[in-house]
Amino acid sequence: MEPILKTENLWKVYRTGKMEVPALRGVNLEVFPGEFVSVMGPSGCGKSTLLHVIGGLAQATTGRVLLDGNDLAKLNDAARTLLRRHKVGFVFQRFNLLPTLDAYHNIALAQHIHGGDGFDPHRFEVVVKLLGLTDRLHHKPSELSGGEQQRVALARAIVSEPKIVLADEPTGNLDTKTSETVLALLRQLNQDLGQTIVMITHNPEAATYGHRVLHMRDGMVVSG
Repeated sequence: MEPILKTENLWKVYRTGKMEVPALRGVNLEVFPGEFVSVMGPSGCGKSTLLHVIGGLAQATTGRVLLDGNDLAKLNDAARTLLRRHKVGFVFQRFNLLPTLDAYHNIALAQHIHGGDGFDPHRFEVVVKLLGLTDRLHHKPSELSGGEQQRVALARAIVSEPKIVLADEPTGNLDTKTSETVLALLRQLNQDLGQTIVMITHNPEAATYGHRVLHMRDGMVVSG
């Protein structure tokens, strides 16, 4: 089986004047279809930078990212945007929902943006039911709890059947009980829908929800 995501000697260096600050130092990793991989480490170790680079939101300084067989370094901005749109679902610590739209339209918009055949009512129904959102679809974000908003964000990320979901501290703004609910839902999405997930976290308990835990320190994967 070929990996859905592979990095080869990945470096990301930020330059401030004459100073160079490496955020990633030669990261090599492979993620296979259907895996749920947790990437854990302290603040400032390069976790979020890694997620942004493998998701095509930032470019590596050197090294390669292969996403579903596509070398991100060989794509221009427009091609990377299309790749993100069709292959990647993002979940962030901030829910990033459109405040003027209700939950239904926040989720449905993702399918329309994805393109292709447009809105898929069967997929929509499966995702909404799995995430327990059926009764909350006509509420705007301001009328939803933090946990409900994150569930809407999860639905938006997976409704178009992306090849991989990249979650950056998805429980960072949630209390302990709600965090456990969201993590259990991520696991359920992985188990029931076969969704490939890479989750960034600093929380050891959250990391255990993955099949595999990669530990990062000083821009490097040191174990896992």
